[in-house]
Amino acid sequence: MKVRTPTLLLAEVLESFRMAMGAIAAHKLRAALTLLGVVVGVFSIIVTMTAMRVLQSNIERELGGLGAHTFAVDKWPSMSFEGPEGWEKYRRRKPLTLQHHEVLRDRASLAVAVGAETWFTQGEVASRTTKTDPDVQLLGVTPETMACKGWNIEEGRGLLAGDVDAARFVCLLGNKHAKKLLPRGGAVEQTIKFDGVRHVVVGVLESSSSMGEGQDNFVAVPITLGLNRYGGGGTWRSLTLLVQARDQPSYDDCVEQVRGILRAARKVPPGNPDDFEISSNDSLIKQFRSLTFAVRVGVTVISSIALVAAGIGIMNIMLVAVTERTREIGIRRAIGAKKRNIMTQFIMEAVVLCEVGGVIGVALGILGGNGVALFMKVPPVIPFDWIAIGLVICSIVGIVFGTYPAYKAANLDPIESLRYE
Repeated sequence: MKVRTPTLLLAEVLESFRMAMGAIAAHKLRAALTLLGVVVGVFSIIVTMTAMRVLQSNIERELGGLGAHTFAVDKWPSMSFEGPEGWEKYRRRKPLTLQHHEVLRDRASLAVAVGAETWFTQGEVASRTTKTDPDVQLLGVTPETMACKGWNIEEGRGLLAGDVDAARFVCLLGNKHAKKLLPRGGAVEQTIKFDGVRHVVVGVLESSSSMGEGQDNFVAVPITLGLNRYGGGGTWRSLTLLVQARDQPSYDDCVEQVRGILRAARKVPPGNPDDFEISSNDSLIKQFRSLTFAVRVGVTVISSIALVAAGIGIMNIMLVAVTERTREIGIRRAIGAKKRNIMTQFIMEAVVLCEVGGVIGVALGILGGNGVALFMKVPPVIPFDWIAIGLVICSIVGIVFGTYPAYKAANLDPIESLRYE
């Protein structure tokens, strides 16, 4: 029975692969030194792309609490690489205040909810029986913030306008801390202490899969209560205003309406740029990608240079291997091996050498990049697309720089090769 050509090709490739692995195993030190360049090149690509994905994931996680069709207005940009001069420009801006919140709430007809929030401090929360780590955030919010951030109440009620007007000592607990501080349930109407100050729990928020550890690690109080205690209202402390549009079709119009209202309220002259920042999930991610584009391009170029240098080293080692194995090549040709078989063997050896280095570089890159995730306490990220790209590049390097040594090996004269000592 005649064996099909694809079966023969597969058998030949497998045999070449086994021979390549045997050749690499026979010269471990030489192979290790040769693939070091490949490891460095692939590692630099994968570690950078993994770290970028981790940072992007963190941005999405931080803004993941925003409800549907919601955007934020801040004095400060979410991120900036303008240096000290840029930050000085932002510092001179007037803060966003409760008055701005009230103006938006009254005039933004395209918004269904306009909330305000700010971060005051972090500290320890204690109940009668236990206490938390001293890293719980104290947030000041308005009742509308709940809708803007997609918060749902599991137990009790949300904050009311009366709580804000009277600056009552009440609070909302994140689900994580409610279970830790009051494990038997019944948190509503219980008293907790934040840095020694008593607050009555009026509601517990639902646990949400979109809430990471940092987003559930807070106590929310009426924003006026925090401003009275920690100060800064209308002077140096700037609030974050949260606006929820009616729906996606009206989202852009709502953004422009809010921009116009705030420019008028803050007396920004016509033609001058906004003295506030408007951001959403999508805009922040786009901004992050544009700011890091140069970094990604630079790392890719440097890594490519490292891979080219590694490819030259692989070509050099393969030429040495051809010289060392001249007699072996002559024997194979004498017993019927074709030029194609010899070329396949040596190209496969170059590709395998590159792929071994590539796999090591990928593994180290993922570990290194996810070190950022460990530091930021976000889930690890595996950039499968860049892993595939890195390994494909390794195969291309092996084929390109292994072709000439393979061609030279395939074209050795069999008689002369058998005589070679």
